[in-house]
Amino acid sequence: MNKTSVTSFTYHKTAEGSRLSATYSEISEDGRLIRSNERFNVIVTDEEIQGCIDKINTFLESKIPT
Repeated sequence: MNKTSVTSFTYHKTAEGSRLSATYSEISEDGRLIRSNERFNVIVTDEEIQGCIDKINTFLESKIPT
């Protein structure tokens, strides 16, 4: 079975709402790279996920150097 992993993600506020953009890679059982840094986007509609995004954003804002 191939292994697929998210390699990065970002959050954006857009006219449609909260958007998550992510990249992923897929590797075969024998270690061959099938897909690398493929991109996809989703609009966040789940309130629990939005709460997690808000929590991460608050954490990052508290780390902004002053």
